[in-house]
Amino acid sequence: MKDFFIKHKEIVLYVFFGALTTLVNYAVYFALTVSFFKPDVPLLLQAANLLSWLSAVVFAYFTNRKYVFESKTSSKQREFFLFFLSRLSTLIIDAAIMGVFVSLLSFNDKIIKIFSQIAVIILNYVFSKLFVFKKGGEKT
Repeated sequence: MKDFFIKHKEIVLYVFFGALTTLVNYAVYFALTVSFFKPDVPLLLQAANLLSWLSAVVFAYFTNRKYVFESKTSSKQREFFLFFLSRLSTLIIDAAIMGVFVSLLSFNDKIIKIFSQIAVIILNYVFSKLFVFKKGGEKT
């Protein structure tokens, strides 16, 4: 088991922190939709989705930077900007999925949110690995 972890450390940690990020996203979304933002109102659905996303992005940046990709770059602002842009692209995908399946097709918002997050986690890893925390980039 230890050998597996060492060999696949980045992916194992990404899955672990991705699950925690998803939990943050879902917990904030759930708390908002059962209290203030009613999911049957499309604008409130998207507001809850946006706030849960913002919470998850901040959590994900710090955990991905420190634990998953072990970034050493001194240009943290540029790195966060790239991270934010990559996450913004998956937010658009998430919003489209929620809008189509919940607002247009009347599927259960809690269930669709789970499926949407699976797609988002996969895309976020690819974007982080290829564009944000790429090895051999600026390390000054």
